[in-house]
Amino acid sequence: MTNYTLGGNFDRSGVGLHSGVLTKVRVLPAAVGEGRYFVRVDLPGMPVVPARVEAVRDTLRSTELGTSLKDAPNVIASTSPRRDACVRTVEHLLAALAGSGVDNARIEIDGPEVPLMDGSAQVWIEAIREVGVVRQGNGEEDTENEDSDLTQGREHALNFSTHLYASPRLPLPLSSFVLQEPVWVYQGDAFVAALPSPTIRFTYGIDFELPAIGNQWHSWTPEQESFAEEIAPARTFGLAHQIEALRDRGLIKGGSLENALVCDRSGWLNPPLRFSNEPARHKLLDLVGDLSLLGTYPVAHFLAYKASHNLHIQLAKKLVQQLLEG
Repeated sequence: MTNYTLGGNFDRSGVGLHSGVLTKVRVLPAAVGEGRYFVRVDLPGMPVVPARVEAVRDTLRSTELGTSLKDAPNVIASTSPRRDACVRTVEHLLAALAGSGVDNARIEIDGPEVPLMDGSAQVWIEAIREVGVVRQGNGEEDTENEDSDLTQGREHALNFSTHLYASPRLPLPLSSFVLQEPVWVYQGDAFVAALPSPTIRFTYGIDFELPAIGNQWHSWTPEQESFAEEIAPARTFGLAHQIEALRDRGLIKGGSLENALVCDRSGWLNPPLRFSNEPARHKLLDLVGDLSLLGTYPVAHFLAYKASHNLHIQLAKKLVQQLLEG
């Protein structure tokens, strides 16, 4: 099966949204079958944290991945001892990689949280474009460098990859995973669902009492629209009246008007917006990043309303379970 990886390395540094810690990220090509994974280069033994559903540790205001000695599947062959490690706020970088068609990537990071940058995935998309994306097949890279995007609708984006689950206890098929029955999770009036569809599609709705946000929806079809142009630039957003409470809980220590849109009852504190429905597009970006933990996307229409990272991951786990049972 054809895979894609980066055409070279790139480095970016920045502050984490919740930790406020300055970290450096280096993203490198990886071999066929290695998938997308993080390496905590600041910790003894440089432990690997796989970017897959089973590695999710926490979903409070972001998605956090972790690994420990008891974790069974190895992502890559390593002689280093496996140690406890975690990486937080992975969703924007992973969305950029998946949205650019990158199946295999090694992400080295020297701290506990991926930098927020400007609050969107745009910086990561620009970095990926700088090095390009190369085709892989039979363990070797194609010499042709291409600016790849999921929007091209390539066949590999429709294949539910087995390489992230390279373990006898998780035998996934090589064929495309086309969803046959609806799958959903909900909490109150918030929900996220995967519905049978002839093509991959994402739709997200949000509803806030603040007039500047209100009720917004956005729908994106990868085969028809560019992730880089339509989704990646959308920035994270917050509500001014929640900031103090979140910081009291040890969250958003690195948040500012430079890396997040902030809204109160009078309107946006740091306009202009990049899109009229930028908040809805950013929630869709988060969903793309969270569902990238499946490896590649099942052929389905993913529909969410007022959802959260927690609901996103619950849906991903249900999809994995359905495939295993099928």
